[in-house]
Amino acid sequence: MAEIIPKNDTLYEQDFVAWCEDTVAKLRKRDLDYLDFDNLIEEVESLGKSDRRELRNRLMVLFAHILKRMYVNSPENFNGWEVTIVEQRKQLKGLLKDSPSLKPYLTEILAEVYADALDIVAPEYKQTPFPETWQFDGQADVLLSKKYWEDK
Repeated sequence: MAEIIPKNDTLYEQDFVAWCEDTVAKLRKRDLDYLDFDNLIEEVESLGKSDRRELRNRLMVLFAHILKRMYVNSPENFNGWEVTIVEQRKQLKGLLKDSPSLKPYLTEILAEVYADALDIVAPEYKQTPFPETWQFDGQADVLLSKKYWEDK
């Protein structure tokens, strides 16, 4: 027997998974008259925001580890930092492959995310002078492939 939803509550508010399944079924049947457009629009918008947040977070982790690898004299940590750099680059490349429209966004947020990464790394390594701004190429392809510390 189906659960009865109180009159003022929507399926979306009561059971998100059931709402998703119901929405997919209606879309497949092209049953547009009974779609919950307001919540559907909100959910589709949030998908794009989620990818942007993921890009921002992964880029910040990437910058933090590049900064540590390049400027912190701690050879016993180099391998771990490099592993994290490789992993973040792979994840970022996958995200950009799935959503190429995020490439301009990456360039747009580069300076801000670098500053955030610096805010995280600098207090941990107070004696290490880090550059205040990103000193290297900001193009996504270069950022996601170059080993900056090899040029140092």
